[in-house]
Amino acid sequence: MIVNEAPPFKELSLNSYLFNDESLALYEDYIAKTLVYIQKFLANRKFYKGDDIEEIKINKQKARLIDINSSNPIHKALEELNELYIENAIAFHNPAYVAHLNCPITLPSIVAELIATTVNTAVETWDQSTSATFIEQEVIRWICNEFKFNDYSDGVFTSGGTQSNFMALLMARDHYAFEKFGINIKQNGWSDQVSKFRIFCSEKSHFSIKKNAALLGMGYDAVVPVKVDNRMCMDTEELVLAIEKTKQEGNIPIAVVATLGTTDYGSFDPIKTIGKIAKEQELWLHVDGAYGGCYVLTETHNHYFDGVEYADSITIDFHKTLFQPVSCSAFLARNRKHFQYVSYYADYLNPLEDKDSERPNLIEKSIQTTRRFDALKVWLTLKTLGTKTIASYLEEVHHLAKQVYNNMLSNPNFELAHVPELSTVVFRYKNSEADHEPTHDEVNLHIKNTLYKAGKASIASTKLNGNIYLKFTLLNPKNTINNLLNIVDMIEETGKLYQPKTEAL
Repeated sequence: MIVNEAPPFKELSLNSYLFNDESLALYEDYIAKTLVYIQKFLANRKFYKGDDIEEIKINKQKARLIDINSSNPIHKALEELNELYIENAIAFHNPAYVAHLNCPITLPSIVAELIATTVNTAVETWDQSTSATFIEQEVIRWICNEFKFNDYSDGVFTSGGTQSNFMALLMARDHYAFEKFGINIKQNGWSDQVSKFRIFCSEKSHFSIKKNAALLGMGYDAVVPVKVDNRMCMDTEELVLAIEKTKQEGNIPIAVVATLGTTDYGSFDPIKTIGKIAKEQELWLHVDGAYGGCYVLTETHNHYFDGVEYADSITIDFHKTLFQPVSCSAFLARNRKHFQYVSYYADYLNPLEDKDSERPNLIEKSIQTTRRFDALKVWLTLKTLGTKTIASYLEEVHHLAKQVYNNMLSNPNFELAHVPELSTVVFRYKNSEADHEPTHDEVNLHIKNTLYKAGKASIASTKLNGNIYLKFTLLNPKNTINNLLNIVDMIEETGKLYQPKTEAL
């Protein structure tokens, strides 16, 4: 059904704005009115109406004008919200949006979000969530099985890959400290030995590894970056050398992070070989599968996951490659007892004496307390679409990336950085016909910013060997090769028209 206009609002008393059976009619009115604005948002053919910074500054001032001493009819507030936000929002479903790891989302997941938000279940304890607990546990069991984890594994939903990676480093640190030195960091805090702990990851791994090491008090220097090969994958020979060098320096290797789908290049670290090294060195093996993890469902990429079942922990983002609304992620541990490093028993919430395996409290596995029912959207998506449909979406965006790459490969105006293993293509524009080519960094930034500000296309940028490159991140299976090649043409046209700024005499 297409909603063209909403019925008039039935304004009630201010007390009726609290959601309950008495306000159901108003709830329906709000949804109907909101759908009108959403319909207009979807009908816009541009990913963004255009970057008019002066207009945005005016809207910023309007957003501050909240009178806390008065109230306004909801339809007036929605009209203002549409002008301030919805009309200016970035449309991730639009085929001209190829910048970051933002995916179009499934209809079942939107329905699930509506239900979860309306019912407002908090899933930290059994007495607040009851059967929602079992739905989350069922989804966790499903994804654990996909990674061939046995029944002693477990997991919990998180806010995203950064939080999941934080939990992994915390567990790796605390487990090594306890097993090797008898140090209980959770109870007693820091020690001199812990200051020597070192974690290894690819130089192309996600920034959250260093960020989380700092948040854990270990510092950026606790993370040892390992060189990559020409596929942008961790070089395992370099890993062995880095571990030995660390030992010679008097420091203590405790963990290695393998990335399955690096943010920039979509590259897969050789998990089987890294796993063998980790086992030989008695290191915690964490797999950051935030981007590529859901490709375990596909036939095209299944071989990349050979050996993943030996990981101690795994990060996976459903809001990247399972087409779910943000946020929707999970952290998995091969041995459920390792959740003891994040557990806490509060007398008012989950007292230890009330621990009951029949009525589990999910807070015992989470670093969050209050937590929304994000598992519902995954559950309803899987129930509705099944894993084969999701896998076909992922295989389609991978196929599109390969098509774009092959097309650009023969174009002398482009320099490509890698062969796509997932759904990203990293490249830079180089005008092969220009007599005096401006610096490549300068012209590529100009291309990116010009297309974005005009609302024509949103592409990302990154750095390789200190140089600026452009990047397509393809997550929309409804995109087409013709549309993507049209963006490539716009990049070329914008680059050729670029005139470098001349310095004043």
